[in-house]
Amino acid sequence: MAVCSKCGGNGVYERRYSGEVLCANCFKTSIVEKTRRTISRYGMVKFGERLGVAVSGGKDSLSLLKVLDGLNQDSRFQLVALTVDEGVRGYREESIAHASDLTRQLNIEHVVVSYEGLFGFSLDKALDWKDEREISSCSICGVFRRRAIDEAALKAKVNVVATAHNLDDYAQTFLMNLLHGDVERIGWLDPAYVDESFPVRRVKPFMEIYEEEVALYAYLSGIPFQSVSCPYMHEGLRGEVRDYLNEMEVKHPGMKNVLLKSSLSVVSRLSPAETGHHSVPCITCGKPSSGGTCNVCKMKEVVRQHVKYGE
Repeated sequence: MAVCSKCGGNGVYERRYSGEVLCANCFKTSIVEKTRRTISRYGMVKFGERLGVAVSGGKDSLSLLKVLDGLNQDSRFQLVALTVDEGVRGYREESIAHASDLTRQLNIEHVVVSYEGLFGFSLDKALDWKDEREISSCSICGVFRRRAIDEAALKAKVNVVATAHNLDDYAQTFLMNLLHGDVERIGWLDPAYVDESFPVRRVKPFMEIYEEEVALYAYLSGIPFQSVSCPYMHEGLRGEVRDYLNEMEVKHPGMKNVLLKSSLSVVSRLSPAETGHHSVPCITCGKPSSGGTCNVCKMKEVVRQHVKYGE
């Protein structure tokens, strides 16, 4: 590996899309600086706000918590870690332990909520009818997880929630919405749009950082990697889209960055701020919905029809 382009030290990483070679310290500094610029560009966090960080216990969310803690040395905002226990036996226990360990090390308040407590069933229970369904595990979990994070945010009394979605996640979601023909949902990816009907704002400080760079930051920072993968992670379209984008990035370095810029341009034109398509109260639970019944109530009814829970 060549010497670091910044300081002349021993290089550990080459950014093929920019031609930079970085040593460990300069690389970690670059991740912190990229995060700071993203937060500033979209006004993600304001002075004095109480910021909840969705911390699953995986490398991405633990890295985000550590980066935000480093950026908050002047105490411009209050950090709170929010963890959702979906109820995946043999997997979730380790990640929650990692989250608890880091929050103790950083002396950050940690709020934990569970699917069982919020919805009356664990994810394992909700997916018990796997052989009968066409809906992917990630689709079911995602609906409940978003609501659970909102409930954790209300419990912690935060103003804004930061999730660890990185550039790869953002690009994958954009393409998946295109492939599903869900044009209206694309507009909700606008990082500059704030839907006042939701209890808290959602922000993605890592949205301009490659997934592999978040992983390297975690490794260089001594953040633990979970030894067990989610047993449901390989279902659905996202895995195929992820593989396709990774293949394109290898052949054409910087392709993901180009896709991000293109998607942001499209998203800004389809944003609810431009189209006027705002959320409305769910007729069942009163929570924000794109119209009629919210996805959580719809999914709970689907699960109820196939699985006995709450008994």
